[in-house]
Amino acid sequence: MSMATIHDRYTAEQIERFYSQRLWKEETLWEELEKQVELRPDKPFMIDDSTQLTFAQTWDQAQGIAAGLSAIGITAGSRVAVQIPNWVEFAPIVTAISRVGAIAVPIQPIYRDKEVAHILATAQVSAVFTTGDYRGFDFDEMYDRLSKDAPLLKEIITVRAEQSGYATRTIDQLSSLTADELPAEARADDPFAIIFSSGTTSKAKGCLHTLNTARTPAIVQGEAYHYTADDVQFGPSPVTHTTGIMSSFLMPLIHGATSVIMAKWDPAEGIKRIERFRCTGTINASTFLQALLNSYDPQQHDLTSMRYWTLAGAPIPAALVQRAQDAMPDLRVLSQYGRTENMTTTMCAIDDDPSRSLTSDGRALRGQEVVVLGLDDTVLEPGREGEIAYRGSMSLLTYLGMPEETAEMFTAVGYSKSGDLGIMDESGFLRVTGRLKDIVVRGGLNISVRQVEDELASHGAVDQVAVVSMPDELLGERACCYIVPASDHDVPRLEEIRGFLLERGLAIQKVPERLEIVSEMPTTATGKIQKNLLRDDIRHRVSGASV
Repeated sequence: MSMATIHDRYTAEQIERFYSQRLWKEETLWEELEKQVELRPDKPFMIDDSTQLTFAQTWDQAQGIAAGLSAIGITAGSRVAVQIPNWVEFAPIVTAISRVGAIAVPIQPIYRDKEVAHILATAQVSAVFTTGDYRGFDFDEMYDRLSKDAPLLKEIITVRAEQSGYATRTIDQLSSLTADELPAEARADDPFAIIFSSGTTSKAKGCLHTLNTARTPAIVQGEAYHYTADDVQFGPSPVTHTTGIMSSFLMPLIHGATSVIMAKWDPAEGIKRIERFRCTGTINASTFLQALLNSYDPQQHDLTSMRYWTLAGAPIPAALVQRAQDAMPDLRVLSQYGRTENMTTTMCAIDDDPSRSLTSDGRALRGQEVVVLGLDDTVLEPGREGEIAYRGSMSLLTYLGMPEETAEMFTAVGYSKSGDLGIMDESGFLRVTGRLKDIVVRGGLNISVRQVEDELASHGAVDQVAVVSMPDELLGERACCYIVPASDHDVPRLEEIRGFLLERGLAIQKVPERLEIVSEMPTTATGKIQKNLLRDDIRHRVSGASV
């Protein structure tokens, strides 16, 4: 399979501009690590539940892994998967993969046979770093099983596991191999990683990124946070997905900061981690912050080291912001909107008016362009709803093996269409209002579910909310509301929810006509609500019955 290049995606003028603006750099991943080893060799870089690596130790391990990869035939263009929990080994493994010119294929730990088989086939993976029995599941056995239908997969390398009958070798055994000479390392504009989208609506797509397209968000978000080597990143999100790769690996690496990651999210343990390591910032979904605050006790806990908590993927309730600032007085709760295709679309910076995070999903960062498009791909004026589109230095090169879908995503002038609806104000701040395919079409009326969710997020009895379409014989679709009730309130009733929304001026046609109370929402590992599962659920519930 031939690989797309930056020249397939970007013009010569764009490439020159990105380099002149220092959005793109010549430094390779290996050189980024070497720079930190020279400046601060003994400083902790990655810390997990049981282990930590300094910058120098990360470099030493990466050297051994790179030599082993070269010895077993991994070279430029090879695809090497990494499916491990949030462990410090992720840093030297990915750095070593890049050092031999290969391409990393991170896989979220929650994925099993069906999702992994799809990734192995799509990315044409030849080696994988995984583990053995972890939390009751045998990962190396799964890969041995899947290898029967993945003929290119020759190497199963286990991390923190004994040699088994399924794995080819352990990471220690790999690192003991020697190579006469390492191949040329991947350059900053070479393919760096194939990151698969979360797959909340369909099969995950493989997004091909260079180091520069993946490193840009670490640069521009770092500017927005005033990020320095003194920061300590808190990372409960998987390092094997977009948010974790950027915020727990690349951003701390290029700034010389420390990254504290968690293999299993537990809010009480999260509080202990923040206290112990004096963490200063984190990026994840609002569910993480809500859970942490539910375990927070001001008489026992000290979270005052936190400077920012960036939330993505859902509206931010004002009550949540107030609770967070009561617990962490110097904290700024910031909003962000991004996608695997272009990493960070918009975000609120630490210097923005705090109210902006409640009313918007931020604005484009330095050197990036975000617009709202009409049906004919023309740019709409502020205040009009349309499809959100992005153009800048973070765009993927291609969907792997999907040229038609890639072409459909880009406009004639290079904007990447998101499939999300939004409204931009005069100052460039964007509010995501829904998805083109995530609307309720009630008797011909398009209902923005995000507008309904925004309003309900401020209801005291609501902890989490998601509005989806449900089938209706008369109107085609009606709105159904799923709610996780707040623990300190009575469970809301449908009449109460409808009255609350009507009082806030919503048209009666937009108000949900069914309410489902659930104990938790189905989510991806990054905290995104899987609305496709909710739509399936309500479809089964109403099948054969009138609403």
